[in-house]
Amino acid sequence: MWLVVGLGNPGPDYAGNRHNVGQMALAELADRMRATFKNHKANAAVAEGRTGSDSPRLILAKPNTYMNVSGAPVAALMRFYKVLPANLIVVHDELDIPFDTIKLKTGGGHGGHNGVRDIAAAIGTPDFVRVRVGIGRPPGRQPAADFVLRDFSADERKTLPNLLADAADAVEIVAKDGLIPAQLRFHTARD
Repeated sequence: MWLVVGLGNPGPDYAGNRHNVGQMALAELADRMRATFKNHKANAAVAEGRTGSDSPRLILAKPNTYMNVSGAPVAALMRFYKVLPANLIVVHDELDIPFDTIKLKTGGGHGGHNGVRDIAAAIGTPDFVRVRVGIGRPPGRQPAADFVLRDFSADERKTLPNLLADAADAVEIVAKDGLIPAQLRFHTARD
């Protein structure tokens, strides 16, 4: 069993923001599982199921809190479902990765991502899997905080479904086969 957390901010005003790409990827996974998100007492929307008959059980969670305070709901869900950090996957946006690129890692620093920072602090370890969804750097001198809270551009929206499918695929591969097979798929150059 895996707890898969998609980071983002709550409410319709933020739904299309780059910062919410983690929650968008979870919507893709929920569609594959034919699962519906329901409110959970841990202050998160949760959907449960499998993407295939031979796939592990996934608990998808979108914290109902703002990105920077995602840790408390994640810690509460881990306690509720008795999930260890080794079986936690966090899907989040990443400024330092080009748009339309997926990178995966376990542990390490938070890279300035306050949602990841808060989760590591709340659960007492940075040692969980991160599916980092590249959103690229802001153009010119636009502040990063403004950039992540803007919707994807029209050109980016054309590619976004493929990026979300890749993020969902990455989660499935990690859960079923492990981190290294997922890294081999997504860290190699595309043709």
